[in-house]
Amino acid sequence: MSTDPWGRVDDDGTVYVRTADGERAVGSWQAGEPEEALAYFHRKFDELAGQVQLLEQRVKGTDLAPAQAEATIVKLREAVADAHAVGDLAALVARLDALTTLVGQRREEVKAAREVARAEAKGVKERIVAEAERIADETTHWKSGGERLRQLVEEWKAAERIDRVTEAALWKRLSAARTAFAKRRKTYFAGLDEQREGVRSLKERIVAEAEELASSTDWGQTASIYRELMQQWKTAGRASREAEDELWGRFKAAQDQFFQARSAVFAERDASLAANATVKEELLAEAEKILPVTDARTARAALRGLLERWESVGAVPREQRDRLEGGLRKVDDAVRKAEEAEWKRSNPEARARAQSTVDQLRTSLEQLEKKLAKAQAAGRAKDIKEAEEAITARQSWLEEAERTLAEFS
Repeated sequence: MSTDPWGRVDDDGTVYVRTADGERAVGSWQAGEPEEALAYFHRKFDELAGQVQLLEQRVKGTDLAPAQAEATIVKLREAVADAHAVGDLAALVARLDALTTLVGQRREEVKAAREVARAEAKGVKERIVAEAERIADETTHWKSGGERLRQLVEEWKAAERIDRVTEAALWKRLSAARTAFAKRRKTYFAGLDEQREGVRSLKERIVAEAEELASSTDWGQTASIYRELMQQWKTAGRASREAEDELWGRFKAAQDQFFQARSAVFAERDASLAANATVKEELLAEAEKILPVTDARTARAALRGLLERWESVGAVPREQRDRLEGGLRKVDDAVRKAEEAEWKRSNPEARARAQSTVDQLRTSLEQLEKKLAKAQAAGRAKDIKEAEEAITARQSWLEEAERTLAEFS
């Protein structure tokens, strides 16, 4: 009979393993020496020990899920309990017990981490829902708002799951926010379509009036109406893009037709008036020779003849009209001012009033000078001061009155 520390082979070939509970038959060997039998069953033990070692490495060196590790431990326990092998089976059981403790700790760690992740995920999803509800209630930027809601849904999907009740409640709020946003957007665009339809009708009326006036030859009145129609167009708002482009094309075409026709007529008219401008240039040059005015009556007579000739010439091109008329007006203003000055000088009533003022001031000065002399003789300082101040004022008034009187001489 052959033996070793962990097993033996009986005389009849039965192989036993030694355990804490006593010996247990693990097999039978009839084909050779007892040492060969024990070596065979030792290899069976080594295979089992290798499986335990591999599980230890996976538990300690990887993120093997606790549930999967526990299931493997259970299978290995069963394999060790029923093992047809010779070796220290109790040591394997002890190693599995240690693994069970380690996996239990790992399970608690995973549970704690999962709780933290769920709390964080809950915060993320509450933030997602809050932002979605704000967009649904407040935003009117429909394109960016819709795009942001789609992004929030993707963020929701990427976030960790939380407990089913809270997950369902938050998802219900997110769905309600998306629905509310869609309804508000639909209502807005429905109202916008109605508004744009009203604008389209208004602009169709503007365009119809513009097209009706396109062939008008009442240049001044029609140009004024076109300016008013343009102002109405600008304040009417915008129709849909297609209607806006089509109506604007028609409006501009009608407007261009009118103004191009007017420009052609004015250009032709201006060409025919060029000769008149040449004549008026000559008349203006002749009128400017009147300046400076030395004899108002002669100047007026000369200017009167020039004005008659000026009127008989007729119209001039628009771009020259203001300059020519303005030049002649300056000559006329100069002659008129000379006439006014001449009339003022020759007005006997005005001259008499001026002479009277001068005489009164001279008399007043003579009286003040006598008063001053008496005050000086009497040594009355106050009276002297008052007399001197009055004399100074009267002299200033007299100088001004004498200048006025001189204008009549």
